Amino acid sequence: MITDERLVQSAVPAVVGLPLRILRSEGLVLLAASLAAFFSALDEPFWLVPLLLFAPDLLMVGYARSARAGAALYNLAHSYPAPAVVGTVALATSNQLWQAVALVWFAHIGMDRALGYGLKYDSGFADTHLGRIGR
Repeated sequence: MITDERLVQSAVPAVVGLPLRILRSEGLVLLAASLAAFFSALDEPFWLVPLLLFAPDLLMVGYARSARAGAALYNLAHSYPAPAVVGTVALATSNQLWQAVALVWFAHIGMDRALGYGLKYDSGFADTHLGRIGR
């Protein structure tokens, strides 16, 4: 029996209850750990953080074409593989600037998850794996 009212209101499946709180707290941990690594391990200017923090949101431009294209681009920029590849290559080549980019990218993902902005479904921007935005 479904007891969570938010799940009943949305036809899109989403995490609810304790698992949702755990996922959101994991986002907060990722945000804090990424920023701690940036400030303690790299010799890059602090202003890179505010400059880059919202850069992944630029891929929302896909929603101008369609919900499907928007979700695909948004999810590409808001999942772990892309910044992991950037960070791995940056570590392998000792490139601190790109290490910084990867850490700020991870921080952005963590921030979004902590705030409840999850990966998008094709049905629309507000439908995420963490629930419907705005409810």
